[in-house]
Amino acid sequence: MENLIPVLDDFTILQVTDIHEKEFGKNQKRLIKKINSIEYDIVVFTGDMLNSKRSNNYAPYYKLIEGINNKKHAFFVPGNADPAPYQIKQGKIEKHDFIKGMEERGVRFLETNYALPIGESLVRIVDFESSIISENRIEAYRDSTVDGSYTPYIRKQIENFKENLVLDNEEEDLLIALNHYPVVDRRIDLLHSDPYYNMREFDLLMAGHYHGGQFRIPFYGAVFVPEAYYDRGGLFPPQDRVKGLWEYKGIKQYVSTGLGSSDTLPFMKFRLFNTPELNVITFTTKK
Repeated sequence: MENLIPVLDDFTILQVTDIHEKEFGKNQKRLIKKINSIEYDIVVFTGDMLNSKRSNNYAPYYKLIEGINNKKHAFFVPGNADPAPYQIKQGKIEKHDFIKGMEERGVRFLETNYALPIGESLVRIVDFESSIISENRIEAYRDSTVDGSYTPYIRKQIENFKENLVLDNEEEDLLIALNHYPVVDRRIDLLHSDPYYNMREFDLLMAGHYHGGQFRIPFYGAVFVPEAYYDRGGLFPPQDRVKGLWEYKGIKQYVSTGLGSSDTLPFMKFRLFNTPELNVITFTTKK
């Protein structure tokens, strides 16, 4: 990376994503052993720990995070198969039990942004979707006559908006965004042109969701990824946008193939020619 502050040379992120309740040995023994053998500064969980929003099989994820040694800086953003982070109980908005249990075990639900000082430098970790909401969008929410029907999560985003204003007023040496969904080129173009959003100069955006194309053909690649922005709904997607690192309009994005399998295609809940993976991303000075 160009212009990397020396103290951030070798700053390392471990990404764990799309577990979908899969187990790697009893009580995740093999996966825990592998993670604990890796040296990293932060660990991020980019969604789809569960199989569906209605699932209460939290054990595969909870056993994993209970066994991880280094959770000093551990963050989670939800995926489409995880429950909504907030719910209404007895007329009050509160965190979902799944989120409460996760945080009790040492992983932070990343609602807005988190500042991580390293020496005299600053790394900021942000939730992508929250960080790009502009004041115009917040005012539109507040002026809406249907605000009572907003989901609890949207209501919390409105309440927490001021925490993201710090992104406009402070300088950070690394700005890293987490999102479950990859942000495709077409959406980036739309975000740049929409006054409801404030597309920021992210140094890295990290996502999952695609599973690298759950079914892959040797010497070709992914047959399908669940992506509404692509033609054919993601059938035969552009292979350079399925997994790994790419860059568009100055934004580097890393998309993990993850660990588990989803049932986007009924009765096809498995991976084909597609090895599960953890991802270790290390920032180094460009030479």
